[in-house]
Amino acid sequence: MTADLDLDAYFERIGWTGATTPVFDTLAQLVRAHMAAIPFENLDVLLGRTVRLDLEGLQAKLVRGRRGGYCFEHSTLLAAVLECIGFRPIRHSARVTMAGARTAAPRTHMFLTVQLDDKTFVVDAGFGSLAPAFPVPLLDGEAAHAADETHWMARDGHFWVLRAQSDGKTIDAWASTLEHDNPVDFEMANHFVSTYPESPFVNRILMRALTRDGRVTVMNRDVTVRRGTESQASQLPDRAALRSLLREHFRIDLPEVERLRVPSIPEWA
Repeated sequence: MTADLDLDAYFERIGWTGATTPVFDTLAQLVRAHMAAIPFENLDVLLGRTVRLDLEGLQAKLVRGRRGGYCFEHSTLLAAVLECIGFRPIRHSARVTMAGARTAAPRTHMFLTVQLDDKTFVVDAGFGSLAPAFPVPLLDGEAAHAADETHWMARDGHFWVLRAQSDGKTIDAWASTLEHDNPVDFEMANHFVSTYPESPFVNRILMRALTRDGRVTVMNRDVTVRRGTESQASQLPDRAALRSLLREHFRIDLPEVERLRVPSIPEWA
């Protein structure tokens, strides 16, 4: 799979000039650089476009096209990069539990684990507004911190749960049994989340970009710009404002969004 990876183009995309030795510091800095350069967004789904997970398609969109993507795109591309420089990432699926019971949640999320010496770390660059911008130790209750973010893994029976501290609340983000999944499993899940009529990705704008001093998150019209410990909320009045926001904070100019149809925004549907 990694034979067709243009590693130089990827490094240019994320502004990487560091070492490629497969050690923790490389992993941590690479995850941060990847997320700072490649935002989370689901605009292709809302535009009715097929979301490709083959390496050529991912490079055409996220690297050469300088777009963002969601979990399957981020994790598939990042896994290929990590393999190319000597890491051994394992691909996993998870049940998203932020807004519902685990028993009602299908496996619609993709993340990675990476083993280094005697420790294993969770790498999850594509979980939207709650994605940790750093590797999280796969140890029950051992927290990882960066800026105002805190994440940790918790054991719950035969599940591992990613927990996040957000605005003073603890959120169970997703749960996984850490099975080793195959590429076809993610192709199936990707098709489901990008076409199923009740999928959040089909019905809502969901975006997040890291900035030099914070982050920008978007859910439909609601925009939150966080700088350090301060945040400012606003609403997008129309599609033209969405296009402007994309240019300013996501470094994406996508004229098609001025015709975007969003089922959960009735006047845009």
